[in-house]
Amino acid sequence: MAILGSILKRSFELRERIPKIRKKDGYKQQTKVLRKLLAKAEFTAFGEHYNFSKIIGEKDIVTAFQNTVKTHDYNSMFKNWWHRSLDGETNVCWPKKIKYFALSSGTSEASSKYIPVTSDMIKAIQKVSLRQMISQVQFGFPKEHFERGVLMVGGSTDLKYNGIYYEGDLSGITTSTIPFYVQRYNKPGKKISKERSWELKLEEITKQARDWDIGIICGVPAWIQILFEKIISEYKVNTIHDIWPNLRVYIHGGVSFAPYKKGFDKLLAKPITYIDTYLASEGYVGFQNRQEVESIKMILDGGIFFEFVPFNQSNFDSEGNILEHPQTLNIDRVQEGVEYALLLSTCSGAWRYLIGDVIKFTSLENYEIIITGRTKHFLSLCGEHLSQDNMNRAIEIVSDELNIDIKEFTVAGINYENMFAHHWYIGTDDLVDSEILRKRIDEVLMELNDDYKVERIAALKNVIVDVLPASVFYDYMQSIGKVGASFKFPRVLKNDKLKDWQNYLKVNK
Repeated sequence: MAILGSILKRSFELRERIPKIRKKDGYKQQTKVLRKLLAKAEFTAFGEHYNFSKIIGEKDIVTAFQNTVKTHDYNSMFKNWWHRSLDGETNVCWPKKIKYFALSSGTSEASSKYIPVTSDMIKAIQKVSLRQMISQVQFGFPKEHFERGVLMVGGSTDLKYNGIYYEGDLSGITTSTIPFYVQRYNKPGKKISKERSWELKLEEITKQARDWDIGIICGVPAWIQILFEKIISEYKVNTIHDIWPNLRVYIHGGVSFAPYKKGFDKLLAKPITYIDTYLASEGYVGFQNRQEVESIKMILDGGIFFEFVPFNQSNFDSEGNILEHPQTLNIDRVQEGVEYALLLSTCSGAWRYLIGDVIKFTSLENYEIIITGRTKHFLSLCGEHLSQDNMNRAIEIVSDELNIDIKEFTVAGINYENMFAHHWYIGTDDLVDSEILRKRIDEVLMELNDDYKVERIAALKNVIVDVLPASVFYDYMQSIGKVGASFKFPRVLKNDKLKDWQNYLKVNK
């Protein structure tokens, strides 16, 4: 009998019985979080600049905070504040010296973003991670499941140190600080986790795969799919369950899983539970805690204060940049089905910070959301308002219809015959007629998006599809030095990034 599994499951069940936050308590919970954040950062340079001491004394602390502190994107936050922490200055936006910086996907002005990660944020992420594990109790897994290994395929724990701070992927930072009581279950172990080369890391995991009893796997879909294929090929088996028969859960995040699901199903012998998470470099926003829905429950007491900016022309320009003095809503004023850009204030010293994601509430009762795209990863050349959510759904539907595995894709808006066109680049290793693929993507998008349908009659004159081997996408990311857990191929290419991609394809034919 799995005694430890029984103990863990029982303790998790008891924790799950703790009363949940009721809908009417959400705003109260968030106000409490904001008060704690302001009190902790009161005497930092940022706190003194914006007079946190006065804000804390106001009766309506939320309104006072929003009227005093301006919104920031990464460039303004880094230029005005975070660069000082990189230089070793203490008490800039959060008390004490910043020991860790997470490297995240770059902007047009920087090859990578440097996001501060404080000890308070690490503790907050660990607490939410534990709650995410506890939530698995309601999925009805047997007690033995809670004794299986957890394979975390993330960034290197061998963080780079320059004498002032450590830098690396957030997954590498959090794994290097993992609590001792879960290390027994954590795979691939300290030695492999330190490996910086993704190719070597996957090779080492493959070599030891047969020695592990994996019940849960965590990581970015593209890399987990590559790992599964590598293991299946190495041991000449049919599915990953021939190696890990007790694999029941895949915890994913970072990108929509929908385009990858068909490819994953081909690598499995039996269904597994897919659990979506929203763990950004800036903090743990939430996780899926109900099996019957594909939405993420926001964590309202995890060290993050949320604000919601309606994603429309009143608040953002045509390139997705936030305008001055945008309309911001609190958790008690949002509506279901409306797209919002997220502003975060966190225990890592981000303040009214535009994270870049666009979300939509699917349930206000449960504070559940889906990510519909990025503020800069959408296409609206002529009013088609094509969101990343539309793109993901179209690819999911078409890949099912045509029975092909589309591992990657990206879209660009281009000039075409004095009007416009969308140019799709589809990454698949399956045989497919590109004209049939083009036609079905176009038809599905017209069904999903009325604005797109209207513009296809008028200004959006054509849809172009190029089918490429999936390896082209991975090789390109490697060529620009963006391989790892924090780097995903952008779903929309614009400006210099589009030119770089087109040049790469031209040179490599």
